Amino acid sequence: MPAILTLAKLTVWEASRRKLLIALVALTVIIIAGTTFLMSRLWTIPADHGRPPSEVEVRLIASQLLVVITFMFAAVLALSSVMVAAPSISADVESGLVLSMLSRPVRRADLVIGKWLGLGVLVIIYAGGAGTLELIGVDLTTGYVPPHPISLLAYVAGMGIILLTLALFVSTRLSGMTGGIIGLAAYFIAWVGGILGGVGVALNNDSLRHSGTVISLLVPTDQLWRGAVYSMEPASILATARTAGRALAGNPFLVTDPPAYAFLAWTVVWVLGLLALTIWSFRVREV
Repeated sequence: MPAILTLAKLTVWEASRRKLLIALVALTVIIIAGTTFLMSRLWTIPADHGRPPSEVEVRLIASQLLVVITFMFAAVLALSSVMVAAPSISADVESGLVLSMLSRPVRRADLVIGKWLGLGVLVIIYAGGAGTLELIGVDLTTGYVPPHPISLLAYVAGMGIILLTLALFVSTRLSGMTGGIIGLAAYFIAWVGGILGGVGVALNNDSLRHSGTVISLLVPTDQLWRGAVYSMEPASILATARTAGRALAGNPFLVTDPPAYAFLAWTVVWVLGLLALTIWSFRVREV
């Protein structure tokens, strides 16, 4: 355990020195400032007959804008998680650094778990910090607070954990560039698969519905995204959407129900299982 914690701290320290992380933080601050200003301008949008919008109208618009903003943050987090994790093992192997690390009393499993923990901490800090600042900005300018803010942040962080775990696994066998491409492709395939599954529900098409389910099980990021959307929707929007029945099931920005507990349990099993597979893959690799 001491070796794992030491490697986790080293991973956090190394990642914090990268220009990618510095650029990510700067970009995030700019985005939060820009979106906060955008939210503050909602009060100036003329409503019927030129009257100013009511508090209810502003909060309703803010709730839908927040979904789009969160999607942007989720995409940035996905990109960052993959690009940081993809070269984390392969780069050390190619440079020979891993040999000096493993020559000490450090097991390969310790190295993998340490890197995973360190990167996971960074993902959680980013998702929690950026998400909290964005929610504070929305609250201060419009008075809107999502019904389930903690769940929202947890779902977004979970997406990052899934993708970094996948990228770390690929990193045990392939180069960082290849791993990054695979990770991002998996993210977008999962998102499209979720839309296909929803369209299958709307059209009562079993083939599309089952295809979406299979893709969601293979890469569970889309279902967590839908959980994040559900956490942001006010009760009035949910009530209206539910009256439409399954017709809106294909809309990835409007979700009427959270992910099932069974699926959340599967997501935990998926992450731990892939982490175990990553340990095995690195253990049998010649370095």
